[in-house]
This record gives sequence, structure tokens and C-alpha cells, in this order.
Amino acid sequence: MIVSVFLLGFILLIVLVVPILGNQLAALIAKLPGYATRLQELATDPSRPWSKLVGESVSEAHQSGGELVKEGLGWLAAFAAGLWSGGRAIASILSLMVVTPIVAFYLISDWNRMVDAVDSLVPLPYRETVRMLASQINTAIAGYFRGQTIVVLILGVYYAAALSLTGLSFGLIIGIGSGLLTYIPYVGSLTGLVLGVGVAIAQFWPEYHRILIVLAVFLLGQFLEGHVLSPKLVGSRVGLHPVWLMLSLLAFGYLFGLVGFLVAVPAAAAVAVLIRFGLRHYLASPLYVGAQPPAEVVETRRLELR
Repeated sequence: MIVSVFLLGFILLIVLVVPILGNQLAALIAKLPGYATRLQELATDPSRPWSKLVGESVSEAHQSGGELVKEGLGWLAAFAAGLWSGGRAIASILSLMVVTPIVAFYLISDWNRMVDAVDSLVPLPYRETVRMLASQINTAIAGYFRGQTIVVLILGVYYAAALSLTGLSFGLIIGIGSGLLTYIPYVGSLTGLVLGVGVAIAQFWPEYHRILIVLAVFLLGQFLEGHVLSPKLVGSRVGLHPVWLMLSLLAFGYLFGLVGFLVAVPAAAAVAVLIRFGLRHYLASPLYVGAQPPAEVVETRRLELR
């Protein structure tokens, strides 16, 4: 039933939404060089007030940077257009539609046998400990994916609807893209903010209030994500400090690229479970409390660690 509902929803998504998103994406890629040129002109226009606050060297740097951005966006547009027209994207989507349900079906069918087979290989003296650790890792990863999926869906719908109502060109594709990228903490919100505000400046200038409305949409979305959605839906299941979260994103992203960004948080959550387990045993061990610690000291330490 789960696979059937997924397939039905995926087919409806392709039939109803994908053509609109495809058209907007193609138009956005085609207009990105023009938007970059427009932003460059606004940044280096000598009649603007901020041009007097910067020197000629800064203006030249802006121009050089703008040319590089324009060339890079032109290359990206040509690459994306060739990729799309070549049929590779369509082939990838079709293969994903075929492979995903088959793999999901066999995983659902054989999951218990797979778990039992792995469990039978664990040495008997350590079996309960391994089961406990596996259960904690499963709880952390499952809680993250379930909660983050709901956060992504809510933010994607919010950004798409709000940006479309503001009259922003390509608001639908920018909003949905920002929501989907929220799977990677910090990356989705910052990417959507930069892209959305950049398009708003190029489109609405000098209508400041419309640009500020687009900015307010992203700021409100980030506030909802950080203070309402993530604490309520994801909560402390991951158990990672924001600093460690950013470090894990940088480390996994550097080592494994885009895939590293996607698996950084669940992998770091699994490692955190193992580290906390090791710390609990160390703090309750004779090495920490002494060769023969009093029973009340051991019990106190265990209660504190819980």
C-alpha cells in the first residue's frame, strides 16, 4: 500500500506539477545571465548613492566579478540546457521510478530476515548492547528524516505560495527548490534567500517595498524553520549542537560532495550515539572514579548520565 500510494502521488506530481516546474526552470536558466547583468549594472551605476562610498578599485572588482559571474551563469545555462535536451535527466527520472519501487518492495519484504541475519552474527555477550545502540541510532535517524521531510514539505509549499503571491518571476520553482534544499541545514534557506532576493532586485528595482516583501518571506520562513518547525517536528532527536552540525556538513561535504551534504546529519547523529555510549562507560569506569568506587558514587554517576 505504501509503494502504491507513493507511485500514485509521484505520477500525479509528474503530470500536474513537473511541466510547470520544467518550463519555469528552463526560463529561469535562460534569464539568469540577464539578471546577473542587471545586478552588476545596479551595483556599479555611478548615479547610485552607494557608488560614492566605494572607490574605483572596488567598482572595477565588481565589474570583473560580474563578468565572471555572467560567464559562469552562461556556462551553467548551456550545460543544463544540453543535459535536459540530451535526455539524461529524463532517463534518470525514469530509472529512478523503476528502481525505487522495486528496491523498496524487497527491502520491506525481507527487512526482518536481514535484521535477524545481522543480529545472529553479533557475539552473545554483546548482543543486548549492540541492539540498544542500533535502536538509539535508528530512533535518531528515523526521527530526523521523518521530521525533516515534514519541514521540507511545509516550507516548500509556503515559499512557493508566498513568492508566487508577491509576483516574483519563477516564484514557484524558487520556492519549491528552497524547500527541498532545506533537507541540508542552512544550505536551503541561504540559497533560496540569495536567489530570491537577487531575482527580486533585478525584477522590481527601484520598487523597494516589493523587494522587502520578498526578503520578509524568506526571513519569516527561516524564523518558522528555526523556532517552530524544526524544534517541534525534529526536536532533540538528533542530539547535535549547531556548531557540530555545521562542522559535520563541512567535513562530509568536502569528502563526498553533494551526497556528503545529504548524509552528514544522520551520519553525525549515529556517530554521536556511539560517542555518548563511550562517554557513559568511561565516566562509570574505574579509570574515572577510582579502582574501587563507593556504590553510591557509581549510582549517582549513572543517574546523572541518564
